[in-house]
Amino acid sequence: MFAIIATKASASLLLLPILVLSLVELSLAGGIAIYWGQNGNEGTLNQTCNSGLYSFVNIAFLNKFGGGRTPRLDLTGHCNAAAGGCKIASGSIKNCQNKGIKVMLSIGGGLGDYSLTSTTDAKNTAAYLWNNFLGGKSAKRPLGNAVLDGIDFDIERGSTRFYDDLARYLKEYSKPGKKVYLSAAPQCPFPDRYMGKALDTGLFDYVWVQFYNNGQCQYSSSAGTKNLIASWKKWNSSLKGENYF
Repeated sequence: MFAIIATKASASLLLLPILVLSLVELSLAGGIAIYWGQNGNEGTLNQTCNSGLYSFVNIAFLNKFGGGRTPRLDLTGHCNAAAGGCKIASGSIKNCQNKGIKVMLSIGGGLGDYSLTSTTDAKNTAAYLWNNFLGGKSAKRPLGNAVLDGIDFDIERGSTRFYDDLARYLKEYSKPGKKVYLSAAPQCPFPDRYMGKALDTGLFDYVWVQFYNNGQCQYSSSAGTKNLIASWKKWNSSLKGENYF
């Protein structure tokens, strides 16, 4: 087991040193996952990967999908996917992967319009993700011909159902020599409202819990690291799989 600290926004960036210092005894190794795409001041994707700081880059977010919606990739501040402007990211993605960094597409986010309405909807969404971002084929691939390493689930709104089905359908696309990796970013209250059932499948390769924005399981000046560590241990003992946190 190893520790992966995910950085997403100002709150998590402030928490990062606390996590590193407090959880070092609970892990054998470490790697940092970062969410890239929502802040024009965060630097380019090449700069992010060339920094040598990160083991995982989650391109964020595909924040519209499911229920008959036309999927939308929103990389605010960097490029306009609807106009085909994000295909230039293909070379940067390959640069990251050549450095041994796994590049994932993060679906969901705190803002957006998404949900799954049925098992069939989950299957169709998996097919869309495979053909447009992973190893399939489509004339409209928003990020060009780069093949991402997997899908990150950052589900924070909408329906809580059918994400376990989506995980199963995505994993079915794995083949020898090219695994489809799955990751998730649940809120720290256990179990996560949106991702609890999906995580119970044991199909997720990486989980970076959001130990912030939830007073009962984050660092605070009054409780210190007590609540955070208790939540970490709960997640650590409850998840199915190998490569968590």
